[in-house]
Formats: sequence, structure tokens, C-alpha cells
Amino acid sequence: MMEGNEMTKVIVAGYNGKMGQKAVKMVQQHDGFDLVAVYGIEEETSIELDSSTKIFRKLDDIDVDADVWIDFTVPSAVFENAKFAINHGYSPVIGTTGLTDDQVAELKQLSADKKLGGLIAPNFGISAVLLMQFAQQAAKYMPDVEIIEMHHDQKVDAPSGTALSTAKLISEVRPSHEQGNPAEKETLANVRGGDYDGIRIHAVRLPGLIAHEQVMFGSLGEGLTIRQDTFDRQSFMSGVAVAVEKITDYHELLVGLENLL
Repeated sequence: MMEGNEMTKVIVAGYNGKMGQKAVKMVQQHDGFDLVAVYGIEEETSIELDSSTKIFRKLDDIDVDADVWIDFTVPSAVFENAKFAINHGYSPVIGTTGLTDDQVAELKQLSADKKLGGLIAPNFGISAVLLMQFAQQAAKYMPDVEIIEMHHDQKVDAPSGTALSTAKLISEVRPSHEQGNPAEKETLANVRGGDYDGIRIHAVRLPGLIAHEQVMFGSLGEGLTIRQDTFDRQSFMSGVAVAVEKITDYHELLVGLENLL
């Protein structure tokens, strides 16, 4: 827990990426944060850094006094990054998606052993968190549902972490069942989308999009669609700031920004 007016010392991993750059600027502009280091394998950067901010290119080279590790890297690196952060006493705030359930369980155990707070958030947008909460409520009364998530064409993982988290929350409150005609036959492979506990998830990738999701419910004679749109990545930064401010007060790894709101 931070004492008094002490600054929260922050490392940003993946600082050259689109989200990483936003995170760097947010930390630099926040009165209570001190950007002590950045980590990224890319040599070139357009980010302006203070001379006091250390730059690291290799994970094992990182040796700096810090409180919080913000991670906006890539799915293939995030698990090792998170383990490194926890083992070095940095509270991880992870916005990178792609962690498996087993990896999350391992990180939770490691965090508990270290008594270190951390957060894995599939989405830092307030509207996305609300969408997931609303969808879970609706599923209690309308259990037939499909999810369509839409992202920019450079996104690596599919489905999005938000869509998968939405499906998991819905599956907690509805009976598990297959939807559609039991005799249906796909004449084009995977045209019905991915299947999570009977919930179909469809991933759209197009230039011009940022991050969007709609959850469609259907029942006899009526339907309900809940939709969320992100038009600017800057919208995520208020959630990241909340996480950095609060996470050192905790002693476990949490999943979902709603745990801090």
C-alpha cells in the first residue's frame, strides 16, 4: 500500500504499441505516478521519455525499483512477463489478452504466494465492463445468446478477451445447452463461429474498426441486443489509471476491472 503522497512507480511493457504509447502518456501526465522504466523489444520509438526513465530491451535485464507493471504487449509474451513482474514484486496490471485459464490459475497462485496485488483486465473501458455485467443479467432471463466482436485487422488473437469473458460470465448463470437446429450442418467450415459452452462467438476483423462488441439475445417473439463501441483507445486509460492507483492495496490477482470499481 502506498503511503501518503508517495508516487507510484510504474513500468510500462510494450510501450511502443498503440496501447502502450497511450499508457506511457497517461503515466507521464498523472500527478501520482512516476514512469521509472519502459520495456519493449523494438529499437525505434517516437515516444518522448524523460532522462530518468530507463529503457529495457530484454526481460531479464530489467532491474529497477517499481510498484506496478503495466502490460500491453502480445499474447505470446504476456504470461512470461506477468510471472517476471510478480516474482520481482511488481503488481501487474495486464491489458494484454491471450492468457489461458491454466496460465491465469498459475499466476493467481503465484500472486497469492507473494501476497501481491494484480489485475488481469480483458477490457479497461467502462462501457465494456458495463456490457459484460448487463449481458450476464439478461442471460438469466434470455439464455439463448450469440456474441459478435469486431476489431481492427491487426489484432492477433481471436476471439477477443472481452468476448470470451462475456461468454464465461453468461455461462455462469444459464443452463449449458447447444443453440440452433440440432441437425444443422455447416456447408462452410466454422461459419457458425466459435463455441464456448454452447454460446457462439463470431470475430470480425476489418480496417477502420477499433473495438466493438454486441451480444444478441433471442427468445420467443422478442430479442435484445446490447452493444458497446470504442472509438478511441484513450477511453481505456481512465480504467488503467484506476487500476494503477488501487492495485497495490490488494494481495491477490484479480480478473476484471469491475473488481476495482
